[in-house]
Amino acid sequence: MRTTYFNEKDVILSVNDYNYLSDNISETFNISYGIDKNFLYGCGISIASILVANQGTSLTFHVFTDFLTEDVRNKFSKLAQKYGARIIIYLVNCDALKSLPSTRNWTYATYFRFIIADYFAGKAKKVLYLDADIGCKGSIKELIDLQFTENEIAAVVMEGNTAWWGKRAETLHTPGLAEGYFNAGFLLINIAAWNAEEISKKAIEMLRDPEVTSKITHLDQDVLNMLLVGKARFIDPKFNTQYSLNYELKKSVVRPVNDKTVFIHYIGPTKPWHLWGDYPVSACFLNAKDHSPWKDDALLAPKTAAQYRYCAKHQLHQKQFVKGILSYVLYFKKKITK
Repeated sequence: MRTTYFNEKDVILSVNDYNYLSDNISETFNISYGIDKNFLYGCGISIASILVANQGTSLTFHVFTDFLTEDVRNKFSKLAQKYGARIIIYLVNCDALKSLPSTRNWTYATYFRFIIADYFAGKAKKVLYLDADIGCKGSIKELIDLQFTENEIAAVVMEGNTAWWGKRAETLHTPGLAEGYFNAGFLLINIAAWNAEEISKKAIEMLRDPEVTSKITHLDQDVLNMLLVGKARFIDPKFNTQYSLNYELKKSVVRPVNDKTVFIHYIGPTKPWHLWGDYPVSACFLNAKDHSPWKDDALLAPKTAAQYRYCAKHQLHQKQFVKGILSYVLYFKKKITK
């Protein structure tokens, strides 16, 4: 039975379909993103990185966004054409999401994953949801071939360690989380099981419950962890290897990315599309950019006071002393006039 919280007719305003899959393709693997305008650039390169690393694989990408320009449409179309893929862009009415909890780092766009899971009810067996700050450097064949058991709602990757899981279990009053807590930037969703359990509906209702929102600190990620206890399959960390580019500022840093890594998740405020995020660990993103319609687009310069501050720190760390000092001056100017 198809049970969804979001009605497709209410939330999908328009669809742009760029289909360059080969005519003899019978099956394709579905990958989805939910983004606002701040992540369109990153999303395009994320898709490009998957295509570069998985050439010859039949892939369909679904981009759910509330902001779109003609230039972005053209670039997604060219990207699909170049790699013989299919990219579908959905313009979304997100009014129902704007009243949900948000933070400076997490806007209402984080809840697009619930619209996505509901949209695919009855349309696909499984869908891979990715955050737009994820780059690909390896084969995703294992994910394409993965078969769920009937009761598994999603395949996920653990975050943190046993101490962190214990803290989450205590804070969220969910003892089962002591056995593992996952990062929701990567979700391989078993669509039928998700809808049978009404996960989107339950999650939204929890996010509107003051008793729940008083406990959560990671918004929908906390809620999904609470709902999927005992119903998620934990898979290899290579599919969601988290790394903050701000770790590069430390005197010593452990870099978890290795030859087995499939997806690098660039957590934190500095992204590889930022002017100050050019490090070896950003290579898969920058290489994908060079092989995409975004190849001539400049990396993004800082705009906010916080971005100028991080930019200055990274430039000084990279021994770009004049640029770093100038960025600090602009940071203080932004901070004073804020």
